[in-house]
Amino acid sequence: MRFASHRDIARALERALRRAAVPVAFSAGFSPHPKVSYTGASPTGVASEAEYLELTLAKTCPPARVRADIDGAMPEGIDIVEVVEARDSGLADRLQASEWQVEMVGVDPDDAAKAVAAYLAADNVEVERMTKKGRRRFDTRPAVVRIDVCADSRGRAPEERHTTYAILRMVVRHTTPAVRPDDVLTGLRHVADLAPPSSPLMTRLAQGPLDETTGAIADPLTHDRLGAHTAPGPADDNADERRDSAPRPSTPMTGPRE
Repeated sequence: MRFASHRDIARALERALRRAAVPVAFSAGFSPHPKVSYTGASPTGVASEAEYLELTLAKTCPPARVRADIDGAMPEGIDIVEVVEARDSGLADRLQASEWQVEMVGVDPDDAAKAVAAYLAADNVEVERMTKKGRRRFDTRPAVVRIDVCADSRGRAPEERHTTYAILRMVVRHTTPAVRPDDVLTGLRHVADLAPPSSPLMTRLAQGPLDETTGAIADPLTHDRLGAHTAPGPADDNADERRDSAPRPSTPMTGPRE
């Protein structure tokens, strides 16, 4: 699924909404379109366990039923983990930062740690990337809150038993222009010549409100859950299992910090 683009995901969702007969509201005008707002979509080639969107319905529906209906109509590999009724707008404002995991096969953890230290010690780390407005040069350093080399990086890779590998965990602020995990990797190459021999596997683990003191990311839906209606809805036997698999707030990391 990490090779599916944002447009692929959006198309699959709109088809699922029609298939599940969810009463989604439509915009007015000559070309009405469903009122679905995506926030902080992950780039193509990146896996994610924490994507969010806002959906406007034409009538009130139990969130548990909406989740079950959409999830049942989605293709394999895209799971609707949770649906909550929004207390107010502003979900995009709560998604202040993302936590990323980057697995780099063939990179020694000690070399990764040295590169991270050099990156964090730098006042600025500029990279270039092609954008919709052409090639753009920007500083990645202010967006990076934390980078840590995971302690379990040492040893054997999960699928290549005799290959060295390093795992980075990083918290990156949502800025303009957006700083992506591959931009940070480019920055590591610039400051310390860290170049993985193969494409890293990048996964978004969480996104939400950022605690500037600890670098932890909170659950962006907590605000809505506190105001959720208590009226009983349809039975949901898998609610506990979904709650266990839902994106968790990140914990403060112990490695090098800004």
